[in-house]
Amino acid sequence: MKRVSLALTLALAAGFSMQAAQAQTLKTIKDRGSLSCGVSQGLPGFSAPDDKGNWTGLDVDICRAIAAAIFNDPSKVKYVPTSAKDRFTALQSGEIDVLSRNTTWTISRDTSLGANFTGVTYYDGQGFMVKKSLKVNSALELNSASVCVQTGTTTEQNLADYFKANNMKYEVIAFGTNDETVKAYESGRCDVFTTDQSGLYANRLKLANPADHLVLPEIISKEPLGPMVRHGDDQWFDIVKWTLYAMVTAEELGINQKNVDEMVKSEKPEFKRVLGTDGNFGEQLGLTKDWVVRIVKSVGNYSEVFERNVGAGSPLGIARGLNNLWNKGGLQYAPPIR
Repeated sequence: MKRVSLALTLALAAGFSMQAAQAQTLKTIKDRGSLSCGVSQGLPGFSAPDDKGNWTGLDVDICRAIAAAIFNDPSKVKYVPTSAKDRFTALQSGEIDVLSRNTTWTISRDTSLGANFTGVTYYDGQGFMVKKSLKVNSALELNSASVCVQTGTTTEQNLADYFKANNMKYEVIAFGTNDETVKAYESGRCDVFTTDQSGLYANRLKLANPADHLVLPEIISKEPLGPMVRHGDDQWFDIVKWTLYAMVTAEELGINQKNVDEMVKSEKPEFKRVLGTDGNFGEQLGLTKDWVVRIVKSVGNYSEVFERNVGAGSPLGIARGLNNLWNKGGLQYAPPIR
C-alpha cells in the first residue's frame, strides 16, 4: 500500500508540475504588462497601421479583445509585423504570444509547426484580380496568363491545382512580401494577382485607380483564417479560443458595446452565465468573472468587429456571406458558455 500511495503521490506531483509548466503564457503576459501579437506587414481591413501608427483591422481587434479580457485594457498590445514566410518562426521562438495574421488553417500547419489554430475568425477562399482592360470576366479565361503570387502561402499550391484541373497553362511570378506582389501586379509584370479574396479587396484599395481592377467571381479554395498559439499551454489556447467564441456568442444574444452595461442586469440564465453574474467560467480560464463584458465593452461583438473593419461600414464593403452567424445562413458558430 505504501508503494502504491507513493507512486500515486509522485504521479500527482508530476501532473501538477507539468500543468504549472504549461500554463506560463498568461503569467508571462501579465508580468510583461502587454500581449505580443503577430500581425501582417500591412493588409487593410485585417491588420494595418493608420497614418498615426495605430494598428487597426479584424485580426488586430482579436488581439485587442484578448488584452481586454486579461487587462481590461485593449491598448495593452505590442504589434509585431511578420511576413508570410517568417510568421511561424516568430510564434515558435516566443517572440509573439499569438499569431493573428490572416493565416489559413490546414492539417500540415496544425500538425507540423508546434502550434494550434484556435478558431476561424474569417471564412475565406482564394480568388483572382485582373485589370478591367483585359476584358476577362472569368478565371476560366486565364489560359497562358502570368500570375503574381506571394511565396510562403497556401496560394501557390491552390493556383497550381486549379490550372492543372482546368487544363490551362500559366506562368507564376513569385515575390517575398505582399506589397512587392501588389506593386508587381500594378506595374504590369503579370496579368493576374491571386490571393485570398478578402486580400484582393484589401489590396485593391492600395492601387492608384482601384476602379480599374476587377475581382473575378470564382473562389478556388477553402481558406479558413484564424489565430495560432504554441503547443504546450492549454490554458492560453483556451483563452484565445474562447475570446473569439465570446464575441460570436455576444452577437447571437444581441449584446453589443452600447447595451452591454444594461444587459449585465438581465435575469435570463444564459445572459447571467455569459456576462459573469452567475457561474465561474471566467475563473476557469484564469480570467475574471466579467471577461466577456470586458471584451464586448472594449472591442465589440463579432458583428461590430466585422462590419467596421471589412464589412459594410468599411472601405472594403465585403458582405457577411459565410461569416454570418449559423442561424443566419453563415458558418460562425460558438460552443455554449455553460
